[in-house]
Order: sequence, then structure tokens, then C-alpha cells
Amino acid sequence: MAPDYKHVRVRDYLRGLVAHELTVGDTIPSERELCERFGVSRMTVRQAIDALVNEGLLHREQGRGTFVAPARTDMELRLVGFGDDMRRRGMTPSTELLDAETVEAPWDVAESLELDPGAAVHHVQRLGWADGRPMALEETWIPASRFPDLLDGAPDGFPESLYAAFRDHGHDPDWGEDTVAASDASAHEAELLRLGTARTVLRIARRTFAGQVACAFSRSCYRADRYTLWVPLTAPNPVVTPRPQPLVTTTPGSTGTTQEVRR
Repeated sequence: MAPDYKHVRVRDYLRGLVAHELTVGDTIPSERELCERFGVSRMTVRQAIDALVNEGLLHREQGRGTFVAPARTDMELRLVGFGDDMRRRGMTPSTELLDAETVEAPWDVAESLELDPGAAVHHVQRLGWADGRPMALEETWIPASRFPDLLDGAPDGFPESLYAAFRDHGHDPDWGEDTVAASDASAHEAELLRLGTARTVLRIARRTFAGQVACAFSRSCYRADRYTLWVPLTAPNPVVTPRPQPLVTTTPGSTGTTQEVRR
């Protein structure tokens, strides 16, 4: 039996409405209207809407309906803090400090920061907001030996930018490495980020360095319905493989020697 692609027609129609006629917060046509317009079942209509909700183009509100979602923010991986990243995108950031304490480093954190297991680290949890919406939940570990007074002003005097605080301590972050994955949010994460039914999050684990000094290890959880990951690509360098050397043999000839090249 050939597959039924009726939902694709409905999906593409709704995608066109969002792109050309509707704006953020507008309600899409009802399921009944869409069923009558395309002559399909409610199951088919819901399949089309579900696809656009999963893409982040639409969002549902229980008891109210389905609406056009805010546009996703392209996230280019850069070695900047959350606030600077949001300002670069024309958004107004703010940060809510959830927890800040000095603890013993778990083994995986110690390994990432190139410390001995159990070494003292500052453990900081923050919720990042942009334009009044929760956008990211960040957990960071910082070597206490390199930044001993970092928590002295917490919570009211905690630095807005950790990278600026690192620079103030003589460690200017100049490189790092990220690991990116996608997964479902925990119940706690979903509550803080106000995810509703869109439970997928983008997880980024980052090590930040100043020269050869590990300044921080962080795990961040971003709303996947508000972010897309943008990574610039370049063509790979040519693969260099050693060329086989010709085998040269010498045989006697009538006027001397003859060289035979075998490849």
C-alpha cells in the first residue's frame, strides 16, 4: 500500500501561512476548518500540526489552541558568555543566580579542569533570560585555586559575566571546546525553562581555556524550540597520501645500462 502523504499538504499550507500571513502569537485555523478545507480526517490534521510543533514553528497552549511560535535564534558557537551572545543578537539579557557554592570537584569535573579529584571548585547555577523569556540553564565549575574570591560578593555582587571576571584575574579566555547533544529535558529543567509540551533541549558541554589554563567547565541546557545551531563550514584540506615510489632496476645493455621503471 502506498504511504498516505495527505498530512504533508496540510503541513505545507500551514508553513506558508506562518511565513506570509500570520505573525508571532497568531492562532492558526482550527482543526475543523483544516479538515473541511483539505477533506481529511482530524488525525491527518493533527499529524501535520504535530510536525510543525516539533520543528518549533508552532506551539500549543492547553485549553487555548495552537499559535505561531517566536522565531528561533540562530546560535553560532562562539567563546562568549550568555549575556554578550544575546546582546549580539539584539536581545536584552538578564541572569538569575540559582546557586553558588564552593564544593569538592566530582571526578569528571576534576578531569575536565585538569585538577586532582576532590579539589575545591566554585559551583554556579544560573538561569539566562532574553527579552523576558527563560532561554538557557547553565551549570559551571571554576577552579577555586585560580579564582579564590569569585564568590565573595554572591549573590548580590556576583559578576554578570564570568569571562570578564576571568580577565580581571589575569586569565583572558582565548579558546575552548564544545560537545553538543540533544535530549529531553528533566522535569526540573522543563519547569525552569517553561517548556510546556516542547521538552527537547540542546545540551552543550564546554571547556574554557586561557592559554593552557583551564578556567571553567560548564554544562548548558538551551531551549530547542528557540534555538538552532549554526556552524560555519569550510571545504576540507586535500588529503595528503604518500605517492608510491617507482621501483628502478638496472639491466645490462649493449652500450652501457638500461633503466626500467616499474610502477
